[in-house]
Amino acid sequence: MSREIKLVAFLQAQNCTTIPAAWRHPDARADFTSAAYYQHIGKVLEHGKFDIGFFDDRLAMPDMYLGDHAHVIEHGIRAVKMDPTAVLMAMAMGTERLGLGATYSTTYHQPFHVARLFQTIDLMSNGRAAWNVVTSVNDNEARNMGRDKVIDHDVRYDRADDFMAAVLGHWDSWDEDAIVLDKQHGVFAKPGSVRRLDHDGPFYKTRGPFTVPRSAQGRPVLIQAGASGRGQTFAARWGELLFTAFPTFEIARRSYDSLKAACAAGGRDPDHMKIAALGFPIAAATKAEAEDKRAFYDTLPNDTDSLSLLSEALNYDFGAKGMDEPFTDADMAGLSGIQALRDRVVQQGVKNPTPRDFMQLTGRGRLNHAWVGGPKEIADIMEEWFTAPACDGFVIGPSWLPGSFEDFVTHVVPELQRRGIYRKDYTGTTLRDHLGLPKATLGDWK
Repeated sequence: MSREIKLVAFLQAQNCTTIPAAWRHPDARADFTSAAYYQHIGKVLEHGKFDIGFFDDRLAMPDMYLGDHAHVIEHGIRAVKMDPTAVLMAMAMGTERLGLGATYSTTYHQPFHVARLFQTIDLMSNGRAAWNVVTSVNDNEARNMGRDKVIDHDVRYDRADDFMAAVLGHWDSWDEDAIVLDKQHGVFAKPGSVRRLDHDGPFYKTRGPFTVPRSAQGRPVLIQAGASGRGQTFAARWGELLFTAFPTFEIARRSYDSLKAACAAGGRDPDHMKIAALGFPIAAATKAEAEDKRAFYDTLPNDTDSLSLLSEALNYDFGAKGMDEPFTDADMAGLSGIQALRDRVVQQGVKNPTPRDFMQLTGRGRLNHAWVGGPKEIADIMEEWFTAPACDGFVIGPSWLPGSFEDFVTHVVPELQRRGIYRKDYTGTTLRDHLGLPKATLGDWK
C-alpha cells in the first residue's frame, strides 16, 4: 500500500483554539461549553477522513503574567478549560470512525487511574482512543495540583518513564480472550488470564489487578510531543504518534531523520512511530481570498495574548521585564518550562533576547508560520513536507472554529485526495487501522 498523509486535528476543551484571539473572530461559535459544538467539529473532521482529533490541555489558566488572572479573564486567553476526556466522549458519541485523543499529565495523576480512564474510553469508542502523554510545564499547574512548584524538567521525564511502564503493565494484565461469559457453568472469565501487576518502580508503586479488559485495538495509541533533548528521548521510546512543531522545512527534515533513527536505535520499528508536523492553514477557494482572511485575522491578537502565553510556557512572569529589557544569562538559564521554545529563540542568533524578541521570534499567541492559500498552494506545501519526508502527516491547528476545519475539509482535502496522497475513505475501524499501526499485543512495548 502506498504511503498516505495522516491528519490530526489540534483541539482544546476551552473558549478558544490554541490561539487566544480565536474567540474574537466574528464567525467563531460561542457555544464552546456544549456537546453540540464538539460533535459538530467531530462530524466535520470525520467527513474529511481525519485520523484523529486530539485535545491539548493544561491544568491551569495562563495566569503567570503580572501574577494575576485578571488579564486572562478580560481577554479570554484560554480562560475556560474543561476536562478533555469528558469532552472527548461527547465527540465520540457523535462520530463513528474518527480517532479521539486527550491529554493527561504523568506528573499529577496516578498510573492506575490513567490506565483505567483511557482503556475505558477505548472500549466505549470501539478502539479509537489515544492518550497524549505530557509531564506539565509550570508552577501554576503545580499549585493547582497540591505542589508549590513544578518538578525539575529531566526528573519529570524520569518519573514519566516509570509511569509508562506501570500504565502499559496494567494494560497488558488482561489476555484478549480472558472473558468467556459461560453462564451455564457460572464462569465469567479465566482466572489465569488476568494477572496482578505488582509494579514497584523508582517513582511509582501500583499493585493491580487491573479492572478493564483489552479493547479492539489492544490498547490506546500513545501520543507524545517532547521537543527538548530529554523529551525527544522519551518520545522515541514511547511515542506512536509524535506531534512536532518546527519553523522551517529543513529543521523538520533533520528532526524527522533524527527521531526515526532514535526509534530504531531503541529497538522499535520506525514505521510504527508516525510523526505529524504542526501547521496552521488559512484555506479558501483562491489564494487571494485566503490572504484576505489572514489579513483580517491578524487584527485580532494583542500583545497581552503573547506575553501571557510566553509566561505560561516558559514558567516566568514576562511582566517583570520591560519590553526591550534583555534577559540576562541567569534569566535564560532559569526558564524552566518548554525548553525547546527558549532554545528556538537562541538558535535564531539572539543570546539575550528581550520580551519583544521572544514575541517576534516565537510568534506565541499569534498566527505564526501560517499556510495561506487556495487548494493548490496549501497542498503543494503539504506534499513537499510529506514526500521529502519531513513528516508522516500533519497536525492541523485551527485559527477559529469551526470555520478553519470546514475550510480545510472543503478546499484542501479534495486536492490531497486528487493527488493520491490522502485517503478517500476509512479502510478500518480503529485508530491503529487509520494510522497504519499494528494491533497492540502483550509485551510489544518492552
